[in-house]
Amino acid sequence: MSATSTPDPLTGFTIGVTAARRADEFAALLERRGATVMHAPAIRIIPLVDDDELRVATESVIANPPDIVVATTGIGFRGWIEAADGWGLADELIEKLSGTRLLSRGPKSNGAIRAAGLREQWSPPSESSSELISELLEEGVNGKRVGVQLHGATTDWEPLPDLAEVLREAGATIIPIPVYRWVPPDDPAPMSLMIDAIVGGEIDAVTFTSAPAVASMLGLAQKLGVLESLLASMRTTVPAICVGNVTAGPLHALSVPTMQPTRFRLGALARLIAEELPRRAQVLRVAGHHVSMRAASVVVDGTALALTDAGLALMKTLTRVPGQVVSRQALLDELPGGGTDTHAVEMAVTRLRSALGNPKMIQTVVKRGYRLAVDLEYDEPDDDD
Repeated sequence: MSATSTPDPLTGFTIGVTAARRADEFAALLERRGATVMHAPAIRIIPLVDDDELRVATESVIANPPDIVVATTGIGFRGWIEAADGWGLADELIEKLSGTRLLSRGPKSNGAIRAAGLREQWSPPSESSSELISELLEEGVNGKRVGVQLHGATTDWEPLPDLAEVLREAGATIIPIPVYRWVPPDDPAPMSLMIDAIVGGEIDAVTFTSAPAVASMLGLAQKLGVLESLLASMRTTVPAICVGNVTAGPLHALSVPTMQPTRFRLGALARLIAEELPRRAQVLRVAGHHVSMRAASVVVDGTALALTDAGLALMKTLTRVPGQVVSRQALLDELPGGGTDTHAVEMAVTRLRSALGNPKMIQTVVKRGYRLAVDLEYDEPDDDD
């Protein structure tokens, strides 16, 4: 193990989790790797058995079965069958679906279809909505009735292309099946705090596991008047990490880059985060110690140190220009609340030196200011050193 390696790859990192479903499981995957998790559910799931719109759609499918039914998510299809069972309609629904051409977007949808005693006729190997659309357009849908499992409320930031709209333009009659229905959370306060944290650079990354969660955050940011600031932060300092390309769609439409795992799974998402965030983090050699900044802490020799707001502001400023002198006035301007007395900087530096454990890590440059004591000749050691 090298001097810079840490027992946990996400030590010191704070990661935003917007998931509504399986949030505890995902948070545990990140915390097991050393991360601190900030959770703010971006959406709330309406229980399907209580959804009148789904019941109406189910009765319509039973009364006049579509030619084709497209299952886009496993949980949505499974929830549809379970809701129908709660209404005493499951047997009739399954019987009618057995006579339709069932298409599925991926393995999870396949599993849900088979669990209902049915069989999908086709599924794209890539789990791609685009490939699913291409298949339907190639076989022809003009004049056909197509049931499409929807997944989310309609918003200005829904992922493109819209499956139902494309098929409608190709001449199909669309039977919308509104499973997987999302609405904003009852309490928007946690999401508001996460938006503030992203805008302020107080977390290291934000994660999304569904396109509706992205849309919900964007919508709230717009209501709060900080949409442009949120987008600017995600374009520069707080990376958006998505479970897949459909989830990332609304962000890509707004020119926000994202990172995605090769497999659309929570485990793969957690592994990607554990690989990418440490790789992107700057590691400095300061007075013989390995130092790396995080959004809400500093990691020294593999240990995350919690700093006061003032100490964190000073460290971020000093590491922004490693080894260069920063004037007292410039540091004063960065302190929370600002001020006019540079004595506040001296006190904050004293407390920061104590928190770091080695006063020599921050040097005083007489009549000029302070600087990090960055070792001039330092090469990052290899992992096997």
